[in-house]
Amino acid sequence: MKTLTVYRPNSIQNALSDFERYFESFFGDSLLAPAVNTFNFVPAVDIQETENAYILDMELPGYDEKTINVHVDGTNLTIASIQQEEKQEEKAQKQGSFILRERKAATFTRSFKLPENANPEAVNAAFKNGILRLEINKRAEAQKRVIQINAA
Repeated sequence: MKTLTVYRPNSIQNALSDFERYFESFFGDSLLAPAVNTFNFVPAVDIQETENAYILDMELPGYDEKTINVHVDGTNLTIASIQQEEKQEEKAQKQGSFILRERKAATFTRSFKLPENANPEAVNAAFKNGILRLEINKRAEAQKRVIQINAA
């Protein structure tokens, strides 16, 4: 395997989440939780391959580097964030009560299976303007090199 792929462990929750997303896109309401507006945030990701590395750019508007966790476990790369909402009472005391509330604190987890030629020990992360950029270097032995031909 030579490309970075999305890691999706098989689970009933993933199947239900996919079904719920399709149902919502067609009917506008959630089948599994019609009275509660569930917020399933899946950040958009671009992945590109260069000669020396894989570059992953993830859109995370409203997040900062303190609320994002990135870790590598073997060949699995996981990016997650757990944002705790303030208690409703505390917010009401600070700012007043809500008339309309559509923005929620979103918790997400995305996992990717690293390719065989990726070096899990050489991952660099940067966060700027709501974009998380991970550069996953390739192993030295997997990189292209030029062989000099000597005249005999």
